[in-house]
Amino acid sequence: MAPHWRGGAQVLAVTLGILQCCGWLSGQTIRTSVGMTERGPEQWAMSHERVKRGWVWNQFFVVEEYTGTEPLYVGKIHSDSDEGDGSIKYTISGEGAGTIFIIDEVTGDIHATERLDREEKTFYTLRAQARDRLTDGPLEPESEFVIKVQDINDSEPKFLEGPYVGSVAELSPIGTSVMKVMASDADDPTYGSSARIVYSVLDGERFFTVDRQTGVIRTAVADLDRETQDRYELVVKATDMAGQMGGLSGSTTVTIVITDVNDNPPRFPQKMYQFSVSEGAGVGTPLGRVIATDADMGENTDMSYLIKDEEGGELFRVSTDGDTQEAIITIKKPLDFESKRTHNVVVEAVNKHVDPRFKDLGSFRDQTIVRVSVSDVDEPPIFIPPAGTIMEVQEDARMGVRVGTVIAKDPDMEKVPVRYNNTAGIRTQRSGFNRQEQNVYLLPILVVDSGPPALSSTGTLTIHVCGCDPDGAIQSCNATAYVMSTALSPGALIALLVCILILIVLVLLILTLKRHRKGQRMSEDEEDMRDNVIKYNDEGGGEQDTQAYDMSALRNLYDFPEVKSSDSGPDLRSVPQWIQNRVVGDGGPADFTVFKGYIRKKVEQADADLSVPPYDSFQTYAFEGSSSPALSLSSIRTLSTTSEQDFSYLSDWGPRFRQLAGYYAPAQAEEEGS
Repeated sequence: MAPHWRGGAQVLAVTLGILQCCGWLSGQTIRTSVGMTERGPEQWAMSHERVKRGWVWNQFFVVEEYTGTEPLYVGKIHSDSDEGDGSIKYTISGEGAGTIFIIDEVTGDIHATERLDREEKTFYTLRAQARDRLTDGPLEPESEFVIKVQDINDSEPKFLEGPYVGSVAELSPIGTSVMKVMASDADDPTYGSSARIVYSVLDGERFFTVDRQTGVIRTAVADLDRETQDRYELVVKATDMAGQMGGLSGSTTVTIVITDVNDNPPRFPQKMYQFSVSEGAGVGTPLGRVIATDADMGENTDMSYLIKDEEGGELFRVSTDGDTQEAIITIKKPLDFESKRTHNVVVEAVNKHVDPRFKDLGSFRDQTIVRVSVSDVDEPPIFIPPAGTIMEVQEDARMGVRVGTVIAKDPDMEKVPVRYNNTAGIRTQRSGFNRQEQNVYLLPILVVDSGPPALSSTGTLTIHVCGCDPDGAIQSCNATAYVMSTALSPGALIALLVCILILIVLVLLILTLKRHRKGQRMSEDEEDMRDNVIKYNDEGGGEQDTQAYDMSALRNLYDFPEVKSSDSGPDLRSVPQWIQNRVVGDGGPADFTVFKGYIRKKVEQADADLSVPPYDSFQTYAFEGSSSPALSLSSIRTLSTTSEQDFSYLSDWGPRFRQLAGYYAPAQAEEEGS
């Protein structure tokens, strides 16, 4: 139903209370006018006159992270027409109304019931209305207001991209920018200093600094040397509240890698290297390798090698191995031992990539001496002149007339006679031949002439190693056995004799043990250890019967004694209990003729069998005779209702058969009763 309005303008005033960390602030009231008529809220019209407005709004503020036990007071809604008699009811709706924010319907006080976090939600939008308590009709149009969550410093700065890795070249000047770090703070940057961050270096401030406002890291020294230390670990801290006391802070690690520059020249580890080569080595033969080290890395270690002296440059060549940066020294021209036996070659190493900024550090090159020793080889004689000569002879010259002279010499040694007109000399390549190691050598010989075409033949020369006296005279060329010249010492002879004696004792002991075991085995074979095994299947009278068997009957199974009668009856002590019962029951002696005949038949068969051993052996026969004196114990037939057996005697066998007697005796009694 439509609400009834009282005459005059209805005005609501809002009193704002703000709770902050430092205490309460005074409320503000801003008033404007809105005219209303009695025709109802749907017919409210704006007038051209300036009148007083019913709702006066400002933002409400509530502090975040409130930890009190009571609801937190936010503010107050009040209408000018409220006379305090409770006739007006205040309501709110919107975000968090009724859950996070509650209102006192009478007083209009708004409270927050939950702990608020500005980093999750910064403000809440609600609507307020004053209604008549009796009719529930609106007294004023619904108005919207905002509750802002006021920030406190409850979030520390965080480096979202940390940990950081940066780099800077070694020997960079002071103040060189390395990298920039940045921390973020979730607090309100527009309120107070909660989000104002400053930076500082906690660890590593000796070598690097950080700008307090921007977070840019710069070098603090100019002598950063990668060869000394190639990386640094920094700890950078970010503090809010502009670094004031009570501010929160966070930290991160920054790894700064020092990159290389070409600030180190190459250096040879040695000032001299020595190599040897035969004078017969061909051109291009490598003599060896040398290397200069460089403390730099990457392309800054690339270098080239040069031969600085003129003589060495004519005979030798140097090249660079691109993979290992080694200098390879090779022969450029043939070497001659007789001309010069030692060559000193100056090798220089030079950096390929020289940084002009570091020229003042010194020369980026180094030198070393490579000494090459030339060894001699056995060269053939040479004729003088080498190109040969032309000789003339008259056509009528007599036989034996001297035509001319040719001269040959050995280039290896001076004043050594040379033999000439198809001879060959064999020389040893080493000294110290041993006939015990090898006494014969087979040497293939190739003989080639100089005619066109050249013809050749091959032969084998047998060389014997002979024994000679101190003067060099040959004594014997036969292979002789090696004779040990050193005699054994007395201690060694004694030890050898003791070992031989121990071996003899061991052999005798083994033979004695074998003979003893053989005699023992023969004595055991001669003894007859056969036993008479008796098998019987007789059942006694139960566990209580201790007089059921006569062991003498078991020992004389094949010779059962005849039943003797006496005044009181037959003597049954030598037969089993079941036979005694039979004799007593039947009144006559037991008949064993069936068993005797069966056993006698089996004995005859065994005597006639040639495959059995020639001595007595134990035989087992499973013969029970025509019928068993002990009746069947099977209960299969006893289940028949037509059975005439009487089991009443089972109850007389004692407590062990009481349960069995209960199975049969009651059934027998029922059959008799029926």
